[in-house]
Amino acid sequence: MNRSSASRARPRSRKAGGRRCEEHCKTEEKADDVAPRGSCTTMCPISEVRQREAQNRLHRFEILAGTERERLPRADDGRVVKEYSRPAAGKDTTRASELRPPDVLLKTVCYLVDDIAACPTLQPWTEVYSFVFDRLRSVRQDMVIQRVSGPECASVLERTVRFLLYASYRLCGQPLRLYDPHINDTHLQESLSWLLECYSEGQHQLQDEFQALSLLYNLGSPRALQHALELPHKVRHSSPVQLALAVNRAYMERNPVRLLRLAQRLDFLQACALHRHLLSCRRDLLLLYSHGHSSRNCRFPVQKLADILSLECSLAARLCQTHGIHVNGDYVVFSKGSFTESPSEELQCAHMHKLVDDKQQDLSLSNIIHGIA
Repeated sequence: MNRSSASRARPRSRKAGGRRCEEHCKTEEKADDVAPRGSCTTMCPISEVRQREAQNRLHRFEILAGTERERLPRADDGRVVKEYSRPAAGKDTTRASELRPPDVLLKTVCYLVDDIAACPTLQPWTEVYSFVFDRLRSVRQDMVIQRVSGPECASVLERTVRFLLYASYRLCGQPLRLYDPHINDTHLQESLSWLLECYSEGQHQLQDEFQALSLLYNLGSPRALQHALELPHKVRHSSPVQLALAVNRAYMERNPVRLLRLAQRLDFLQACALHRHLLSCRRDLLLLYSHGHSSRNCRFPVQKLADILSLECSLAARLCQTHGIHVNGDYVVFSKGSFTESPSEELQCAHMHKLVDDKQQDLSLSNIIHGIA
């Protein structure tokens, strides 16, 4: 992990601001200022609905059925969701009529999950992701302006983190014009940081789950590890956090065999958090075996190697070949002199998702994001 990613892994105080400060009006606030409280009871303020309707800026997911071909399609008031807007000079972002209170924000997030992200008829999913990503960003913007905290804030952020984690796995390898993993990572790290900050302010039922996800996503980060080790005893010794600590230790010790073995015990979302580290982990394993089994007379079964790597046999053979390792029929011939560090662009992380795919089974996307086992 690069230094910038590691630095984002550490929970920051709200006074530090982070990128959240860029998402709300940059007004000077006194310590005794009272935060505005929203009064908008719909997912989008009526004023914005009519403005976007007049400017033909409705997303196709928000258009009233039957009006799609009209010069100015009409809004389906029950489906329009407030879009994210960058803070502008002189623009008042604190009007109560344009801010959604916490219960409406949670209702909005649930709509985005159940009716948009998890809807099988809305395709392509890259467009679904783009819409939900923007509207979730708007939700967080409303929370920042109102300084929402506690369980209400955590409920929104937990679903946001799950959605962004799932997207990082599902959209891995998509063209940059459709999905930018760096932007997704930035918002995921920021949401995680904010969520862990909420947990530090009180007891939360799902803290174990997300402390573990944070560590798995930020494997190798000294700050993420330090944060995990400083958790309250009950949380630190919970099963999810203990498993995440074991995976992190294997990663730090450059023990890819143990890491991949432990990965078999992860649930689906934990595997999504881990998946971005799997490519380098498998590379380390092949490098280790290229030295440990380097012999012209040694024949290592491809099937056994595939099982260790949690890959299909054909993909394990292709991965070996991209690293310069000779595959002879059903056997691999390791040689420390032939190993090459950089794999071919033809075999990307997205091609090797078996370890994660096997864990999803019959889980619906709605249940995944809502945290329903």
